[in-house]
Amino acid sequence: MHALYLRYNNQIFAFAMSRVRNAELASDCVHDTMIEVWRVAKSFEGRSAVKTWLFSISRNKLIDAVRKQGKMSYVDEFPEQEDTEPNPEEAAIAASQRALLHHCLEGLSGSHRVAIRLTFLEELTYPEVADIEGVPVGTIKTRVHHAKKALMRCLERCAGKVKG
Repeated sequence: MHALYLRYNNQIFAFAMSRVRNAELASDCVHDTMIEVWRVAKSFEGRSAVKTWLFSISRNKLIDAVRKQGKMSYVDEFPEQEDTEPNPEEAAIAASQRALLHHCLEGLSGSHRVAIRLTFLEELTYPEVADIEGVPVGTIKTRVHHAKKALMRCLERCAGKVKG
């Protein structure tokens, strides 16, 4: 259980933060998820990847918690990553690009943002994301397609403002 926690706690926390703007709630989600895993581990049948199973449990725990609060807010909070690039100019450019991408991701709808996070940042397959979200695979493909188009429009629009 300790190894499972160490391997997935940060990913579950980031997943929870991609759904709610509340670090305390996201942290509670990690805790509740791991307790649920401990409680129901013997029922895991291996029909999905462990990661998919964990994210599904996390999603359900978040839904339960949000229902208790009576509201849901979809906002991503990406943890800042220290840039180890020694060249200050390149570091400034990378930080600017990260900020621009973060800005454009914030402009996506909640379902599009979650689809992008799970497919690209968590590297899950469309069927795995569909299992987590409880929707057909085609819906996830459509969400990712529209999210990528919206990101490209935003990035092009923002890049045009920088140049102009």
